[in-house]
Amino acid sequence: MDEFTFDDLSVVMGTYNEEAAIGTVLADIERVTDGRAEVVCVDGSDDRTPDIAREHGATVVEQEPQGYGVAVEAALMAADRPVVVTTDCDDTYPMDALPRFLDYINEGYDVVSGDRLYYGAEAMPAVNRVGNAAFALLASVLMGERVHDTTTGMRAYRREVVRKIRWTENTGLSAELLIRPLMRGYRVREEPIEYAERAGETKLDPLSGGWDIARSIVRVALEENLR
Repeated sequence: MDEFTFDDLSVVMGTYNEEAAIGTVLADIERVTDGRAEVVCVDGSDDRTPDIAREHGATVVEQEPQGYGVAVEAALMAADRPVVVTTDCDDTYPMDALPRFLDYINEGYDVVSGDRLYYGAEAMPAVNRVGNAAFALLASVLMGERVHDTTTGMRAYRREVVRKIRWTENTGLSAELLIRPLMRGYRVREEPIEYAERAGETKLDPLSGGWDIARSIVRVALEENLR
């Protein structure tokens, strides 16, 4: 079997008013992959985010803002290459981890999930750290399998995994993207990654957003248990 290379890689993200950070993220992807990876941004911005993305050679799919999950799912489905990596556009995730993620896909993993909490995620607000740890514990109890970071935005997938599963969540999509593959028997690895302070302002309210994520975890895990 041929090994995947950066020519087989799509990096996708939903973008919304991230002109302060997206140029850095895209430059890091170009540097790490020698400009060989496809980049897809699904964008609903009213600032210069889409213009900056195009300047870096990214494919920009424009849509009205409908939430995190809608944008990320659209980006996943727009990817053309056999390995798809999700990331956020706020410069919190380490693009230097892309080669490592690709190596694990080549070893036979179906999903490689970045674990931000392994190193402490000190750049993350304390309420977010506590909430993310609680989400992981909740998901672990419901699945009967220990996971450590259910809501990370950086994961690598074999494209067929993404295409075979029907995704239903919006705010809670990041958790769903881990729970459904795990509960369907796909080979999943959680890989420790560093996490940096975001550039620009956060768009997610920690209380309402956290409640939506918790409900998504419960709903998705129960659905999968009943399959």
